Amino acid sequence: MVSPEPQPPAPGSGAASPELRKVTMSSLLGTVIEYYDFLIYSSIAALVFGPLFFPSLNSSTSTIAAFGTLAAGYVARPLGGLVFGHFGDKLGRKSMLMVTMTLMGAASFLIGVLPTYSSIGIAAPLLLVFLRVVQGIAVGGEWGGAALMVVEHASARRRGLWAGIMQLGSPLGSFLATLVFALVSLLPKPALFSWGWRLPFLLSALLLMIGLYVRLRVSESPVFREQAAKSGDKKPAVPVLQVLRRPRALILACAAGIGPFALTALVSSHSIAYAKTLGYDVSDVARALLFVAGVGIICIPTFSAWSDRVGRRTVSLIGAVGTILYALPLYAMVTSGSVLWLTLGLMGAQVLQNLMYAPLAPMLSEMFGTEVRYTGVSLGYQLASLLGAGFTPLIASSLVAAFGGSSLPLSAIAGVGAVVTIVAIWRISETRGSDLTASSEADSPAAEPAARWS
Repeated sequence: MVSPEPQPPAPGSGAASPELRKVTMSSLLGTVIEYYDFLIYSSIAALVFGPLFFPSLNSSTSTIAAFGTLAAGYVARPLGGLVFGHFGDKLGRKSMLMVTMTLMGAASFLIGVLPTYSSIGIAAPLLLVFLRVVQGIAVGGEWGGAALMVVEHASARRRGLWAGIMQLGSPLGSFLATLVFALVSLLPKPALFSWGWRLPFLLSALLLMIGLYVRLRVSESPVFREQAAKSGDKKPAVPVLQVLRRPRALILACAAGIGPFALTALVSSHSIAYAKTLGYDVSDVARALLFVAGVGIICIPTFSAWSDRVGRRTVSLIGAVGTILYALPLYAMVTSGSVLWLTLGLMGAQVLQNLMYAPLAPMLSEMFGTEVRYTGVSLGYQLASLLGAGFTPLIASSLVAAFGGSSLPLSAIAGVGAVVTIVAIWRISETRGSDLTASSEADSPAAEPAARWS
């Protein structure tokens, strides 16, 4: 006999219940898998996908083509946010998260057994792009649902704290991906190109089993349960239409995330390929990125919890302004030729990225009503991911080549992304402590200043 699903305490009850801790762990594991799978792809793409899947192109062009497949995953993310957001708002958060995790792990595992161009010709890059798109669709639905499960279980005063623990999945997944990448990059080149690059993707199967085991044992969001009981059959038939009817909240949610996503794409995805052109050894760059991930493990929960005290806007603005000031010094350190300065430069950039990124989960969740929150949060976050990070490695590689190796375009990308975030945060009123159980029919003038519309 199947035991009944545990009933969580009422939202906003304050105490850190065992169920809240279990939900947070489930969401943390989900985001670890999400970031591991997505970032291991970008690392391997920078190193081996060009010659293995696009061998007929020259070195620079094949690298750009490999980053093009990376962009395909980002293009698919808003579609995933739309699909899983729709059903997550209508059927519940938990069931959609089971599907997203399964899709993500399965797609990554299949990449690990995919034949290369030398075996099946043009079918190889086509299948690679297809699996990357599946990854993107899964990720598009994962983050929003994982964030909402935590935020909707937590009390209003401590949403940032618990969301910050959930968002540890970003640096932990990055750390795991970088560690695995660093280990396989030590293999002799023939072994790396023949079978070594597959190992990080095959590891996804183990991560998937662990994640599903934990996720099966958590309860549905109490805020969703309450809203479902209130609204009955009166929920919007198509939540995205209600979001788009008054799109200001969606636009601002997207714009707020562009700065941190652009910077993380430069630091995590593009830095490996760029550092190779500067003469750095790949293993040195991989070790530097381990320290970068370590920064995130400390800073993300710290800054997210800090946003409970000083507000989401303040934390984000500090990071965005700091990014503008740091954009030129960052690449002065990267291009110095010193592994130490490279490492310190990327670590400093990660601190600023974390300041912009850490408040996103609670802030975006507080900007939308319950009936459309999964859709609004997922679309806002994933559109920011697409615009801020999806094409950044591709654009960055192309601009560096066009400007003769100059780092000025890279500083410009970081600075422009931060400016977009500043403009968005300036237009968003403080959301800290918003009542998540309030009616989602937020059409009153009082809802407009905070852009908390559904």
